[in-house]
Amino acid sequence: MAEILLAQGICPTVLLVAADKRIARFRHPIPTKNRLKKYVMLVVCGRQGGLIISATRLISFGKISPELERKHKAVAHVDAAFILETKPGKRMAEIFRAGVKSYRDSGFPKEWRQHHQGGPTGYAGRYFKATPTEERKVIAGSAFAWNPSITGTKSEDTILIAGNKEPEIISNTPGWPMIKVVYKGTTISRPDILIK
Repeated sequence: MAEILLAQGICPTVLLVAADKRIARFRHPIPTKNRLKKYVMLVVCGRQGGLIISATRLISFGKISPELERKHKAVAHVDAAFILETKPGKRMAEIFRAGVKSYRDSGFPKEWRQHHQGGPTGYAGRYFKATPTEERKVIAGSAFAWNPSITGTKSEDTILIAGNKEPEIISNTPGWPMIKVVYKGTTISRPDILIK
């Protein structure tokens, strides 16, 4: 991953990799000598021009279980809630509560407690992590990286908040399979698990 990023002028600030059973055990997995058998999670934060973007992608070599598919669709829905609730002037606590409600509505009410959910980004990986009591507000022109996770899966991208428009995802992966998620009447695409 580092070689690919560096070749594009992106300096990796975070590289996390987990394969198979380690994905369920670690939300932020440091790379080890563990050998990939079937399923891998790749997490990257990279700096270019001083600014950092974050993204997580999952790859399976072979079919995934119905349970993993259900969890991944749920985490994509939670991510859509965080993304689409991120609007100028909105308090972080409001956005956080919408994300927690989406966890609950998706059938995973306690998973949000297993790892931080992300927050504003830019010149730092996260300036601070959003919490249920965070009163600071979203500012137009700012960037956010939400990273909800459900045991065994995760969804993460970096978004730019511009005025009254929908948030713009700026860490897209061209050609990656996507899931269409409908949140409060708005359809958004979130990365699916790539099956090789």
